[in-house]
Amino acid sequence: MTDFRTCPLIIFDFDGTLADTASAIKHTAAAVLQRHGLPEERMKDIPQLIGPPFPEAFTLVFGYSPEDAQKITDDYRKIYGSLGPEAWPAFPGISELLQNLVAGGRTLAIASSKRTAFVEHSVRDAGIDGFFTYLEGKPSDAPQTKAETIAKVLAAAGTEDALMIGDRHYDIEAAHEVGIPGIGALWGKTAPREELERAGAEAIADTVSDLREILGA
Repeated sequence: MTDFRTCPLIIFDFDGTLADTASAIKHTAAAVLQRHGLPEERMKDIPQLIGPPFPEAFTLVFGYSPEDAQKITDDYRKIYGSLGPEAWPAFPGISELLQNLVAGGRTLAIASSKRTAFVEHSVRDAGIDGFFTYLEGKPSDAPQTKAETIAKVLAAAGTEDALMIGDRHYDIEAAHEVGIPGIGALWGKTAPREELERAGAEAIADTVSDLREILGA
């Protein structure tokens, strides 16, 4: 069993785990979906878009056809891509956590369902890019599962002695699919504890401070 306090490779999700992006994602999606005629009573489901990759998320959550989901995604990115660093700040305490982990000899990575180029841009904006040795996202809108993204990190690092930290069940389930443990993150408030427990998270951190304790940082 992986020892969380000595595990050499730690992989993070981005949205809702490293960066506080929920508000920007939800407001942008609401504006675009309203334009595309989503009924008002369905707007309550917008938070479910945080986690799964676009454009598939619009099909998964709202039942749009793949063609319509791509059009919605294109419109979404026009707005979201025009936002500034205030839309994806690192959560308080994250920078210090990452600094401690690197100082302790740990290797850090990101595995995100966002497009790779945008993750790279956002991580730089958040001022935490220097901590990560590996960063994997989606190279295009072609289907790519979170497990496949994590597997790319493991292949690049040349090890399977790793763990995944994320805020949604997708992260935990993908980690298990590639044979590594998953730690749930609750500070972004993107999913209830029960979701992460049902996914089988080996540990759940309520706060960044809790994660520091779990990781021995």
